[in-house]
Amino acid sequence: MTNNVQNLVQMLDETANQYPKRIALVFGARKITYAQLVSNSKKIAAKFYEEGVREFDKIALWLPNCPEFIYTFFASLRLKAIVVPINTMLKREEAIFIIGDSQAKVLVCSIDKAYDSENILSRLELLTQVVSLLAPGGNNIVSNFSEFVRYPKELDVKVDIKEDDLAEIIYTSGTTGKPKGACLTHKNLLSNVRDCVSVINVTRKDCFICVLPLFHSFASTVCMLLPLSSGAKIVIMRAVRPFKRVMRAIFKHKVTIFAGVPSFFSILSEAKIPKWKALLGVFMNPIRLYISGAAALPSSVCRKFERRFRRPLIQGYGLTEASPVVSLNPLKGRRKSASIGKPLPSVEVKVVGKKGEELKPNQVGELLVKGPNVMKGYYNQPQSQAKKVLCDGWLYTGDLAKIDQDGFLYIMGRIKDMINVRGLNVYPREIEDVLYKHHKVKEAAVLGVVHRHRGEVPVAFVVKDDQLEERELVKYLRGNLASYKVPLKILFKDSLPKNVTGKILKKELKKEIKNLFK
Repeated sequence: MTNNVQNLVQMLDETANQYPKRIALVFGARKITYAQLVSNSKKIAAKFYEEGVREFDKIALWLPNCPEFIYTFFASLRLKAIVVPINTMLKREEAIFIIGDSQAKVLVCSIDKAYDSENILSRLELLTQVVSLLAPGGNNIVSNFSEFVRYPKELDVKVDIKEDDLAEIIYTSGTTGKPKGACLTHKNLLSNVRDCVSVINVTRKDCFICVLPLFHSFASTVCMLLPLSSGAKIVIMRAVRPFKRVMRAIFKHKVTIFAGVPSFFSILSEAKIPKWKALLGVFMNPIRLYISGAAALPSSVCRKFERRFRRPLIQGYGLTEASPVVSLNPLKGRRKSASIGKPLPSVEVKVVGKKGEELKPNQVGELLVKGPNVMKGYYNQPQSQAKKVLCDGWLYTGDLAKIDQDGFLYIMGRIKDMINVRGLNVYPREIEDVLYKHHKVKEAAVLGVVHRHRGEVPVAFVVKDDQLEERELVKYLRGNLASYKVPLKILFKDSLPKNVTGKILKKELKKEIKNLFK
């Protein structure tokens, strides 16, 4: 991608002009070249235009991982329309909020969402059309996607797309209330792509495997835009399970870059694999780089994974509002497994105290982010709300962090998750890291809960090996943590609730302990 690229459409077209016959997408037995990808997006754009889609209209995508997601993504941008991806795990009433709040004009969905989408269409005045994959013919309400991708003409309308125009509105998970739509411009996403390319040295010879959901900002940037900017190949998987299918795809297509979530790497590092298979896998493994994001990666998991698979696993940090990547551990040179790495080249970060003062190295405060990747703001939100998040170009992340003397960043947890034990700040991440270092602990989450006599105290949820007893774990914690940091209660569970990207849902766990000490 050259430096004069101003928008994502230009980015894709430039790559396709350079490598028209290269395979861009692989999905099962289907192989789509860059030339075919561009042609399909132009046909869909032409059909959208015929159906009345114009500049700044919103097109919602309620689709699983498939080539049609990518076709429609770029078809929308060609018209200067704005993409609104929707989590496929959401139920109808959750989806209708996003579609209504974003004022979407068109909804593109999978066949399993067609009935719910038809219901939504009847309830939202601004939504004028539903287009479904594999929709049955003759339905006057729901259009068939095949009519769009087989449209006989390609878009011939000239649209001037500026770098500050919105490309997509991605709704956050709504951990503090209703989801909010982060407005990301072409400039935001392009700057993030350029930075990531330079840090992990992406080339046209790379092959990415996309097991993460494309509706999520991590997959959208790292598994879609990043390879398409460089002429690389994307192997699209519907899901990470069954993993045998993923493994076959990795070896068959010689995948070189794998982006995943911490729970995936944790499972792999613990999986029982015969020694000869493990050794064979190490020497024949085509992957050159594993990337972990979307949630905190315990340092013990990182070390164990790298020892076993002998490939670098680099942890990064990001948030939807930053397009999303903020930092990555360096591919070459010194890396710190407990750290989320260093800021990307065009990104600034700082840690501030309660009064907004910048803190010294290793002091914990709120992490602020600044750069061309930071969103324009939240869609359809009052100005007072926007000022809480964006001020003087700085994005207030709500994450507690520290920066060490070498410039490496560490996330200590969410501000709202910090536990105040008798006036002393306790960071859940610190306790969780210690728990993960115990060889019989598989997963852990620490929360604060109010005790009627002691005030706020830490409580730990743990997924353990069958042989681990509470007494053994408490003794271990007391040997590695100050007494006030040791959880007052340890609750063993078979599994911890997670969202689609593998992030542990602490708000669900909070419900379980609300009245624990009352």
